[in-house]
Amino acid sequence: MKLLSVNLGRPRPVPYTDQAQGVTGIDKQPADGPVRVAAPGPKGVGASGVAGDSVCDLRHHGGDHQAVYAFAREDLDGWERELGRSLPNGRFGENLTTEGLDVSGALIGERWRIGSEVVLEVASGRIPCRTFQGHLGEQGWVRRFTRKGAPGAYLRVIEPGEIQAGDPIEIVRRPDHGVTVEMQFRAVTTERELLPRLLAAAEALDPEALAAARKYVADQVR
Repeated sequence: MKLLSVNLGRPRPVPYTDQAQGVTGIDKQPADGPVRVAAPGPKGVGASGVAGDSVCDLRHHGGDHQAVYAFAREDLDGWERELGRSLPNGRFGENLTTEGLDVSGALIGERWRIGSEVVLEVASGRIPCRTFQGHLGEQGWVRRFTRKGAPGAYLRVIEPGEIQAGDPIEIVRRPDHGVTVEMQFRAVTTERELLPRLLAAAEALDPEALAAARKYVADQVR
């Protein structure tokens, strides 16, 4: 398992975002050399956890539980075949493009050591949005991506440091609750009956997903 690239986005104006300034950092390009990773702070205040990467819409992106976004090269390859087009590293707006790692099959709370310094913890799956659809230029993309159920993973920064392309990735902690990124994603999108199962991963779960699970359970007992 290894890191193929660390990808950074710069703000640029686009016609397909509802962000107030009309800019997005979703178009990410591989960085040259080491990049610092650190916890950015709470959502709404903190942006990206990856130095040099821009988060333009702090309402929905960034913050400690969405500090870093990872997507598997194998899943990009699958979409290349399905869409019939090239998808270079960073094309899905991911900060980390990985190889040999089942990102969407990772467990909530699973921890990865990347290189010699950085430890990241899996928090949730990525929810597709209008900006993602506009960036790819694929009709019906949000629905199609959701149906696939392989969203990639948002990660928290447990131990900060520098990472770069080629760094090895090691799973250093794997919880035994069985709640994967894919399950969490399906629970908050298309299969809400799965929401109660997310509570087994409450300690590491993204706060918004945890709130949704708790509300669902409360509503069932009323």
